[in-house]
Amino acid sequence: MSAPHHSNEHQSPNHKSFTNLETAVVQAGRPPVTPDGPVNPPIVLSSTLHAGGPYGYMRDWNATLESLEVAIGALEGGRCTTFSSGMAAANAIFDLFPNGKPVVASQYSYTGVSLRLQELHELGRIELRLVDVTDDAAVKAAIAGDGNPASWVWIETPTNPMMEICDIEATATVARHYGAYLAVDNTFMTPIRQRPLELGAHLVMHSATKGLAGHSDLLMGALVTADEELAQKIIGRRVLLGAVPSAFDSYLALRGIRTLAVRVDRAESNAQFIAEKLAGHSKVRAVHYPGLGGHKNADIAKRQTDGPGFMLAFEVDGDAQDAERVCQSVKLVTYATSLGGVETLMERRRRWPKENSAVPENLIRVSVGIENVNDIWADLDQALNATGEIENQTQPKMGY
Repeated sequence: MSAPHHSNEHQSPNHKSFTNLETAVVQAGRPPVTPDGPVNPPIVLSSTLHAGGPYGYMRDWNATLESLEVAIGALEGGRCTTFSSGMAAANAIFDLFPNGKPVVASQYSYTGVSLRLQELHELGRIELRLVDVTDDAAVKAAIAGDGNPASWVWIETPTNPMMEICDIEATATVARHYGAYLAVDNTFMTPIRQRPLELGAHLVMHSATKGLAGHSDLLMGALVTADEELAQKIIGRRVLLGAVPSAFDSYLALRGIRTLAVRVDRAESNAQFIAEKLAGHSKVRAVHYPGLGGHKNADIAKRQTDGPGFMLAFEVDGDAQDAERVCQSVKLVTYATSLGGVETLMERRRRWPKENSAVPENLIRVSVGIENVNDIWADLDQALNATGEIENQTQPKMGY
């Protein structure tokens, strides 16, 4: 009996282009069709590769990882490189910042990114310029820099946690005029609702831990670009920094992506309902959500997104203690850091000692999940009306 033939040629995952994102999330990155072959990419648990191919080690390439990257790349419209966390992905780009050159960033950003950029500024690696990203004139002035233009622009839209909207297309136009790269953190919106590369950005960043993977069970980051030269530099950073995600986490992330479209649809619908209810509640001072009338730059949000998303923030009519009481009083909703999972999460962001001091102490960020919306609202309503004592919790060490 002859031994089965095994080809040494790598079988690339599905690189097809798809007209509709709802189809791409399900189909992109699947293995080629072969008789009795797997429908889903297998988990390749090997750090060592046979010699003779273009890759020599898992830090360079893994089959499960490639399938995930093909899928994310198809959704964002570029070449994807994944990392072991969102911060690992961000730091790979920070490593590419020219020494001593100006970098423009939002005055409100994810805490870990803000801390790292400030650290680089204090070390003299970059000149950090913080800006109100809702103000196009201020953004342009920060990029132009009075004769010393920025080398990179790093924005979130909506911003974390204030839900501010930046005009991606306008910012990209200015950045390109002055020879700067524009990077957009698209974690809050996901490519189902916003695709920055189509609007002129050079790079998209994701904490894939969040909405992309969607089940609060892994850590991962992703960078996507349509610039092949930049893509090669990013791959080089991952190899040399060693921030490679595991094959098993890659499998979990890809499985999560398969339901991304339906999860975002449901969570967004819930978020719109919750935002409207909060806006009419006597114990709520303000609601920050792009889907509400009166939200600053809501017209820009409508133009550059396909929906307002599943993230919102609100300010309790009271102080930090009152906001903390709300968070500690929920029974269905989870009081925790992170976002984008199937479960509804909320937290008072200023509980983190290194959170931006300009964020109101009574502000609560909510990642709305896919539970029954009436159950979510009933829990939030009773928490807003709670009068019990609050517990003194251990203060977190860092900021996330």
